[in-house]
Amino acid sequence: EAEKIRIKITSLSITESRITADETIQQLFVECRLNSFLAEETPLSLPKPTGGQRIHYNYSTVINMDKEDNNAEREYLKSILLKPDLPAGSLKFTVVSDPPEDEQDLECEDIGFAYVSLKEIFQKQRDIIEQDIDVFDSQDASTVIGKLTVTVEALNALRSVHEECKND
Repeated sequence: EAEKIRIKITSLSITESRITADETIQQLFVECRLNSFLAEETPLSLPKPTGGQRIHYNYSTVINMDKEDNNAEREYLKSILLKPDLPAGSLKFTVVSDPPEDEQDLECEDIGFAYVSLKEIFQKQRDIIEQDIDVFDSQDASTVIGKLTVTVEALNALRSVHEECKND
């Protein structure tokens, strides 16, 4: 069980009027990315939430971190733990606008970004369970456009990798 990172994308709410008012933004999905290894997205795009509602994805994925097959991932986790200035020590969640069926000439567009620091999980020795994290506007990183409720269970994998660092 230890050698896994479990990620769950539970729900999303949007508070920023730029997005709620934009009629080209109708359906949203969420992508989760860990450095260059992993990009997963919710299989569904859901209608944009309005007026304080939430849309529920309840999407879970697991990243295997066992030593046999996942050396690159483990090395990356080691680098997060060992290099305090590494900026990329986070899981990045991207809220993406999925163009409507009849507007196929429109591109998928990144609406906002949210981050979970794996380093912080390790420092605090605490997984993130059903926590609301801020989603920042893709056009203005100082503006929060909504909340994404996520679970990131990474502590056991980080501990395991950390033990390995000590033994190297």
